[in-house]
Amino acid sequence: MSDQRATIPGLAGATLAATASLVLLDDAAVAGTARAGFWMIVMACWLSAALGVVNLAGTHQARGRRRRALDLMVPLLFGLTVFYLWEVAVRGFGVPAVLLPSPSAAATKFAHSLPILGADFVQTFIRGVLAGYVIGCGAGLLVAILAHRYAFLGRGLLPLGNFFSALPLVGVAPIMVMWFGFDWPSKAAVVVLVTFFPMLVNAIAGLNAAGHIERDLMRSYGATHAQALAKLHLPAALPFIFNALKINATLALIGAIVAEFFGTPTQGIGFRISTEAGRMAIDMVWAEIALAALAGMAFYGFVTLAERATTFWHPSYRT
Repeated sequence: MSDQRATIPGLAGATLAATASLVLLDDAAVAGTARAGFWMIVMACWLSAALGVVNLAGTHQARGRRRRALDLMVPLLFGLTVFYLWEVAVRGFGVPAVLLPSPSAAATKFAHSLPILGADFVQTFIRGVLAGYVIGCGAGLLVAILAHRYAFLGRGLLPLGNFFSALPLVGVAPIMVMWFGFDWPSKAAVVVLVTFFPMLVNAIAGLNAAGHIERDLMRSYGATHAQALAKLHLPAALPFIFNALKINATLALIGAIVAEFFGTPTQGIGFRISTEAGRMAIDMVWAEIALAALAGMAFYGFVTLAERATTFWHPSYRT
């Protein structure tokens, strides 16, 4: 409780210092020519925010909803501090927008470009990422189950997994575009390729995670292979499977965006980043980057929530 009380003055001081510095930056005489007094205010804000974050992160006595609230507040405050420092650095030093726009400029562009961003999101994420993610992860899990049943498949496929995982996306993406065309199926094919083997490797490891005692117990019950798979091996493999799903949640989005640099219709996050960078519209580029980051965070968070709901029995989730 004392740590939380000590946090209040730090956050209050950070808020006051941040407000004062941003108000000063609205003055055209300060923006781009900020002097020592201004940067002292910024330093005070940073130190106050750091004090608050450190105190919150060091709180170990909270439980239940308060613990979950603290777990959300620490990264939130840290992120706000980073964006604040970015904002004042760009505006205080007068960095040209063509090199690095301020977060406020990117946010304004984001708000004014929602129809374009929405169409790009549908093209890249809904069509390319989700389709490839489901097919790639599903196929990887299915092949892992077969490899668990027939050991020669695992011995043959795992070395191939290392080989295909090392293939550069910039080399694979143009080939997929030639095979499947310029629309979203070629992007989904790239996503299938980048998500298949992480799922395969993790699922095989998970299916083999059950101990000898558990396997002997299933044999003593006279369980068939299908029964042992459903009652023992798949439940034991769930943490490994969800680990692969979380890894693939980010790999899928990266793969689809990179693939769009090598041929796509006039929509998509990767297409928009490429074209707007060529036009020197860097604020739109950062708006698309923010869209991709938000989509990736939401997707990863959804998989994490599904993991907690499914593997609540695992020791890592016991409190």
